[in-house]
Amino acid sequence: MGIIAWIIIGLLAGMIAKALMPGRDPGGFFVTILIGIAGGLLGGWLGKVLFGVDSIDGFFDLSTWIAAVVGSMILLLVYRLVTGRSRRR
Repeated sequence: MGIIAWIIIGLLAGMIAKALMPGRDPGGFFVTILIGIAGGLLGGWLGKVLFGVDSIDGFFDLSTWIAAVVGSMILLLVYRLVTGRSRRR
């Protein structure tokens, strides 16, 4: 997949992850894209390590989107924990 496809998947996966995880969301548009792109990579890596599947096959494959959204949700949770702690201090 090309860089444009990764940006689109990142944006959409980050937005879906934010919609599925209620609560106060730190960051804006660019943070959503970065979390989504990194989440896609994390989800693909976890799918390969844990289940032995290649989950990042193509733009229109369901496994790509599931991996990206799950990875984005994991990173969004970590990001909320890190930024939440720094705001309390």
